Amino acid sequence: MVHSQSIFFFLFTFFIASHAAPPAVESCPMDLSYVETFPWDTSTCRDPIDSEHCCQSLLSLFGIGLAKHLKETSIFQLPSENISTACLQDFKLKLSSLKIQPSLVPSCFQNSTQFVTNTSSCAGISNITDWKQKVGMLSPLDTSCNGDLSSETSCNICTEAGFKVTAQLRTVAPKNSTKCFYYSVLYAIGIVNQFGPTDPVTAGCILGMALSSKGSSNNRKILKLVFGLLGAVVGVILAFVLIVMYRKWNKMRRENLYHRSVENSVRDSVLPNTGAKWFHISELEKATNKFSQKNMIGQGGDGVVYKGTLSDGTLVAVKEIFDLETRGDEEFCYEVEIISKIKHRNLLALRGCCVTSHSVKGKRRFLVYDYMPNGSLSYQLSINGANKLTWPQRKNIILDVAKGLAYLHYEIKPPIFHRDIKATNILLDSKMKAKVADFGLAKQGNEGQSHLTTRVAGTYGYLAPEYALYGQLTEKSDVYSFGIVILEVMSGRKVLDTMNSPVVLITDWAWTLAKTGKVDEIFDEAVKDEGPEKIMERFVLVGILCAHAMVALRPTIAEALKMLEGDIDIPNLPDRPVPLGHESFQSSLLQGSGRTTPYTSFYSTSNISTISRN
Repeated sequence: MVHSQSIFFFLFTFFIASHAAPPAVESCPMDLSYVETFPWDTSTCRDPIDSEHCCQSLLSLFGIGLAKHLKETSIFQLPSENISTACLQDFKLKLSSLKIQPSLVPSCFQNSTQFVTNTSSCAGISNITDWKQKVGMLSPLDTSCNGDLSSETSCNICTEAGFKVTAQLRTVAPKNSTKCFYYSVLYAIGIVNQFGPTDPVTAGCILGMALSSKGSSNNRKILKLVFGLLGAVVGVILAFVLIVMYRKWNKMRRENLYHRSVENSVRDSVLPNTGAKWFHISELEKATNKFSQKNMIGQGGDGVVYKGTLSDGTLVAVKEIFDLETRGDEEFCYEVEIISKIKHRNLLALRGCCVTSHSVKGKRRFLVYDYMPNGSLSYQLSINGANKLTWPQRKNIILDVAKGLAYLHYEIKPPIFHRDIKATNILLDSKMKAKVADFGLAKQGNEGQSHLTTRVAGTYGYLAPEYALYGQLTEKSDVYSFGIVILEVMSGRKVLDTMNSPVVLITDWAWTLAKTGKVDEIFDEAVKDEGPEKIMERFVLVGILCAHAMVALRPTIAEALKMLEGDIDIPNLPDRPVPLGHESFQSSLLQGSGRTTPYTSFYSTSNISTISRN
């Protein structure tokens, strides 16, 4: 299922935590006996262990127990840390009976406090009564996830309902949208679905649970028995079946002709001579092993990305576009046209695309890019990533992004504004060369116009204030986002950080240190002693200047590049208005930005809310 891996990812993030836990003093209220009988795929947890997919399976398996507990008690999580620890100990014992190493549990379940009820987790929701008050008596989950989810269509409808409920909750809990998504998953499988969390088909859809081949083998035996019985029917029934099959074939033939005409119309709407190859769906299925979950390398609100190998051995990234009913083919074609116009070493070029339409699976749209083996800049800077970027690498990445933006703003006429420059949309090739990716929100300007006025689109924290508040898009909107990226690279901090200091936005934090003469405290400890201090200071100051709240005081990307390369001097930092992290500014920003939608990214999912893509 195309959506199931998203649930893998969010459950994985949900259960992240510390290795040590206090000894259990209470018994676990969860019945974990299903662990020994549920037909899950244990192969990834046996030698040789595939740690990533094993952890995903274990986390989904534990999620079944949480869903059962929710069904029995109406409480989304466990009442205390001691009880949570006791449940993890029971879980280890059950895995031991399957000859699976108990030591895998602490490496995948690193903080038992994440399982404990916390009223601040998601809009104050801790039980079903709270849920009904926030979501309503009848939510999209109640109407979309209550039946048989064995078909891809019904499973996709259920998963989409989860996104809708999460988007609804984001209006009251913008900082805990990920937690709200987990609650949606547990509610769907534990409360709504009539078959319950221990049903393999239901767990396979909602929890993205990998099932054993043995279970599939039993299903095949049942199918053979059914077809064997049907094969025994002779005479009139056989003739009737043949007639029905002929009519069905004729209907499918007509539908295929219609869908082929739809595909051709999409292709015709894309400008000719774009240089993009039109792939057949069978080529992409072969390249990605039929879009196997093991080939999935990223999940976002606008699509899912698979690693693939073409017939000539070329590694590619295949992105399937979501939300086609809302976005339509015009937006897909516009994105293809935009990407096809760019030819620069620091911009991720489009290798090809695919459009297909099916009577059962519906229409599907794909973009194919070169595979970037070192993932995103966000991953490299994260705790789970390599986190070993050297000063020369960081310097070159910043310069690469600046050169890519300069190409978009000055070497293409009319200019292209990316609108979503952020660490997750900057990808790194085998030589750690940066390439700006994901042009799904890009807009092409008009000759002679100082700015465009559009619906706000992008990621909170990276949005320029004048754009977030008034929808005024200029080349300096991308410059603001670029400044945020510079500060992230130089400091190792996230754009929004509520853990390490009372100052939430990275711009406010960096500004405060710079104005008090403490620029060196902005440097990431990992590279603090690697590079020349004056050059590193210059990069930080350019980042602060690019991310200035007032558009007139920001440099152009061309000026910023010259400052970074030392060709021109950096002006004194001008004063700033009310800090961007100030409560009044954040309130007005959220009111002016329209609705929010979750999880926009390219190769990985960001934990920062994303403003409307319209």
